[in-house]
Amino acid sequence: MSIRSLCGKVVKVIRRARTAIVISTAALGLAACNVTAIPGAGGGAGAAGVAGDGPTRVALLVPYGSSRGTDAGIAQSLENAARLAANDLGANTVSLQVYPTQGTPAGASAAVAQALEGGAQVILGPLYADNAAAAGVAASGSGVPVLSFSNNTAIAGGNVWVMGNTFENTARRVLSFAASQGRNRVLVTHNSGETGQIANAAIINAARGTGAQITGSVPYDLSQEGIVAAVPAIEAQATSSSSNAVFLTGNTSGDLPVIAQLLSEAGVGGEDFRYLGLTRWDIPAEALALPGLQGGYFALPSPGPLQQFRGRYQSTFGSSPHPLAGLAFDGMAAVGAISRRGGVVNRASLTSSAGFAGTGGIFRLRGDGTIDRALAVAQIVNRQAQVVSPAPNSFRGAGS
Repeated sequence: MSIRSLCGKVVKVIRRARTAIVISTAALGLAACNVTAIPGAGGGAGAAGVAGDGPTRVALLVPYGSSRGTDAGIAQSLENAARLAANDLGANTVSLQVYPTQGTPAGASAAVAQALEGGAQVILGPLYADNAAAAGVAASGSGVPVLSFSNNTAIAGGNVWVMGNTFENTARRVLSFAASQGRNRVLVTHNSGETGQIANAAIINAARGTGAQITGSVPYDLSQEGIVAAVPAIEAQATSSSSNAVFLTGNTSGDLPVIAQLLSEAGVGGEDFRYLGLTRWDIPAEALALPGLQGGYFALPSPGPLQQFRGRYQSTFGSSPHPLAGLAFDGMAAVGAISRRGGVVNRASLTSSAGFAGTGGIFRLRGDGTIDRALAVAQIVNRQAQVVSPAPNSFRGAGS
């Protein structure tokens, strides 16, 4: 059965919970789409920086002209957020020029060429991972860093950074908190496709140093039959390995409601096996009512800064920002913080261990092109998300 049929099962599960959730594309996963990296991206030292007089020249690459119906709205929201940050910094700190990418690798390459010809010192964007890889190749040798809106670590490194929150960053935060609560033996469940395998690998890598031990991984086909067939194996593995937590890697618009419901009905859940989430369980908010997720932990940005950003965006542009818009604001804010100090935007300044203030709290860019974002941990209690561990307000240790 296809994932489309699986969504039908999701609707039935949600209706049993007396909740109506609209099944839609997982907006927060858009930056991970088109994951094929282009050879040559992310190699070498990269991003030496380009000095210049006057404001730092930032090229914003967004998917205007894309054949995808939703890309125009995303592009506008990214541009709005970048301009909001630029206005905060003042006219003499940064200058912003927007370049359309058509949402394709070829379009991203062409946009970078135009931006470099125009004297760009920083590339902000593009959105999709294959676009970002192509942009990295086009900018290689120029010394200009690329702060992409992707969260796919496969394209990170060299002159390319990912601004999107990564699976590994989320998993590290959730595992650390779970271990501190005695939930330190964790079984991972994931779909058998590429995204599921990436998620599983990220959780295993993230477990090091968190105090949590991964007791095993059980894959399932991304279909109703696949999940049903996998439940006995998950139950057997959870019991035989003495696990006390189960990491669910699905999202609310796909497999998560189904697997959480079926596992909890099979006795794998609740107090005996605490559920841990790799994705946002509060989007849409109706998902918080799913009975299978009650008591589970998931990570989210610091609510205070995020609400402030959304409020300012709404009052300025008369609409709500796209969930990815904050990435553009954060990238511009980081560039502005460096520029205000009179520095050149390069590898050394971008990977400062202190990090930067962003729309979801503090973040820092790492030497390998990935990102650390300070996240809060929430628990679902009485169909509401309660923050049980606030996001830290400072980083400890080196940033790279």
